[in-house]
Amino acid sequence: MPGLLRGVARTAVVAGTATAVSNRVSRRQQGRWAAQQGPQEPAPQPAPAPPAEPAAPAPSDMTGKIEQLKQLGDLKSQGLLTEAEFADQKRKLLAS
Repeated sequence: MPGLLRGVARTAVVAGTATAVSNRVSRRQQGRWAAQQGPQEPAPQPAPAPPAEPAAPAPSDMTGKIEQLKQLGDLKSQGLLTEAEFADQKRKLLAS
């Protein structure tokens, strides 16, 4: 029994020493890597979102859509909108 106890004690001492050495090596390596990397720069801020387009009337609000279509038609008849621009705006309005 004393031989078994001595073997267990020796194993415990060896394991404890190995753990202490391993931890010290890890801390030293982390310190070296941190020194090589230098100070960390803060992450760049994301670009601000582009301003939202004016809100279109709710789909159930057909009166508002009709008014906007009339305004688009007036702009087209005044020559301020081309046929393609009018069609594009009309498509966007009806899709919303």
